[in-house]
Amino acid sequence: MTGLMLNFAYAAGLGVTSPLWLYRLVRHGRYRSGWRQRLGNAPIRYGLQPAIWIHGVSLGEINAAKTLVNELHSQLPDYRVVVSSTTDTGMAAATRLFAADHKVFHWPLDFTFAVKRALDHVRPELVILMEGELWPNFLETCRRRGIHVAVVNARLSPTKGYPRYRRVAPLVRRLLFSKLSAVGVQDETYAQRFAELGVPSERLHVTGMLKYDSAHIGDDVPHKDALASAMGIRQDCQLLVAGGTGEGEESIVLNAWADAARRHPSLRLCIVPRKPERFEEVARLIKSAGHELVRRSDHPDGAAPASSQSAVLLGDTMGELRKFYALASSIFVGRSLVNEGGSDMIEAAAVGKPTCFGPHTFNFPQADELAANGCRRLVDGADLAKCICEWLNDPAAAQAEGQKARRFIENKQGATRRNVEMICRLLGRTPAAAPGAIATEAIKQQVV
Repeated sequence: MTGLMLNFAYAAGLGVTSPLWLYRLVRHGRYRSGWRQRLGNAPIRYGLQPAIWIHGVSLGEINAAKTLVNELHSQLPDYRVVVSSTTDTGMAAATRLFAADHKVFHWPLDFTFAVKRALDHVRPELVILMEGELWPNFLETCRRRGIHVAVVNARLSPTKGYPRYRRVAPLVRRLLFSKLSAVGVQDETYAQRFAELGVPSERLHVTGMLKYDSAHIGDDVPHKDALASAMGIRQDCQLLVAGGTGEGEESIVLNAWADAARRHPSLRLCIVPRKPERFEEVARLIKSAGHELVRRSDHPDGAAPASSQSAVLLGDTMGELRKFYALASSIFVGRSLVNEGGSDMIEAAAVGKPTCFGPHTFNFPQADELAANGCRRLVDGADLAKCICEWLNDPAAAQAEGQKARRFIENKQGATRRNVEMICRLLGRTPAAAPGAIATEAIKQQVV
């Protein structure tokens, strides 16, 4: 009965929100693909090999799953690992990272027929949800079929998810949280929140944050030199990379860079927007501000490099942010000077370059720890210009700050090992090798 009521509610909700969906399809190109799979036509799993289904909603969750997918694939060779995502950007990342070895497909809508059809195709023994994405029909169908559902890298936002769930705690306890077989949370605070919402204490495990494990600590970033050559970035260049920027933030960064460049004329700027659908918008903004523009998409590896050393660089390709960070002399992590909750500052700080971000980092609770261990938290755009100038005036101190943050991240790694141990206990299996070793080596080989 609950499933029928939910199906009706979903249908009604789709009817009401259909104009928004159509707008996103046309304006931003979201959710254009994979509708057969969204309706449950997941790739059919051949053979009798049991499956582990790993799901990440979008780009951030898929990136966080890198070490876990590699480790489970290596340590549980009798299981087939499959990966799903909800958004098109998440699917693009999953395809790039995993499709060579694993089936990748779109997550089904939470209609009963779509969920049942997807589970019939995949036939998982375990479903692993990255961070969250709890849907009642999916969880109930898994419960009835005896399929374990675990959440790893689990968190509940103090400003969005957690307050919303608390308002209807008895309902979500019955429909969602009580049906989870295991939850690996990032820290004790999240453990308390999940317990309050109905996860039994024996199913809760503090396993740490997977993102620290996916951060590449080494200095060897493959293909960065080819990128530098294609974009005309000289070895002696002072380059500020603004990575993962959000709407309304690029103009702030441009003004801060122009201010700093008046005192340091050799300073160059590279902007890498967080969302691919904003690449064209940011390109127009840079030109309208009177700056020469060099787009990565116009300069593939091997092409003639950009001639002007005053041009603003735009990283408008997927999967190259780490390479841009490796070429930087300083890094600003975006979506933090505007109220969007921040982008991934762990990946940036792990490169070992002086790193800063703004005050709006509610999506990344580790930002406070990073700010106390080598990174800088800014107030506004003027503070960004001041920070960059301080680093340029004292390169040795800037380098020390960058290395301090990198060491902090290295000391926080180990979540992959703990999550694999939790999953193995849930499945009644023993890892084939010492957890952590394989995933760590795999990350060294990946280009993201």
